[in-house]
Amino acid sequence: MKVAELSVPDFARRLRRGELLLDIAPFVARLRSGLPRLAQELQGLYADFELLPPERFADFHLEVRREPGLRGWLRPQARFFYDGQPAFLPLPAPHGPVMVEWGLNWCVASHAHQYLVIHAAVLARGEQAVVLPAPPGSGKSTLCAALMHHGWRLLSDELGLLDIPSGLLRGMARPVNLKNDAIALIQAFNAETTRLIQLYIVGVFVAFNLSQLGMIRHWTRHLRTEP
Repeated sequence: MKVAELSVPDFARRLRRGELLLDIAPFVARLRSGLPRLAQELQGLYADFELLPPERFADFHLEVRREPGLRGWLRPQARFFYDGQPAFLPLPAPHGPVMVEWGLNWCVASHAHQYLVIHAAVLARGEQAVVLPAPPGSGKSTLCAALMHHGWRLLSDELGLLDIPSGLLRGMARPVNLKNDAIALIQAFNAETTRLIQLYIVGVFVAFNLSQLGMIRHWTRHLRTEP
């Protein structure tokens, strides 16, 4: 059964009870939240994903919970929980879907030790895969979306899972996250990969060199303060 086949009230009820299990191969995630708008947003985001029976084993137990207290009513906030424990600082409640996405990425990167986890977009054509590692904001998701328009199959736009014993890359396909001007960029270039690859190279080069500059400044200050 797919997520889209559930009515919005049924989806929201499963989400409130912690009975919503998503098949995000190769993992299963159990989601729980009572935030009013989160159910509708998640159902649209994961409409084509398979729902699993509530009694199934889940790799990750995730919850987005509204923060209690007076401040929670004046400026509603929510917090992400993993296995019943708070994992991050609270964020504005409308950011619930973002917390689910970020939190799931964090769970995989922090706990899926059976794989070599690479921060990268991964696509495949036939039996071959291409891995696009880059710092955040470099344009890997944008290039990933463009390649999908040209016949490439999405494995992931965020995390590459390398199974070292077999040498195979595992897919963890979820909706591609395009933000800021990325959507307009895809429209402006008409998903022409030749031009977008050039922008991706520039983005990786700039992001890498800025990170190296920050490291140089850090250690320069540290060495100056040493006796």
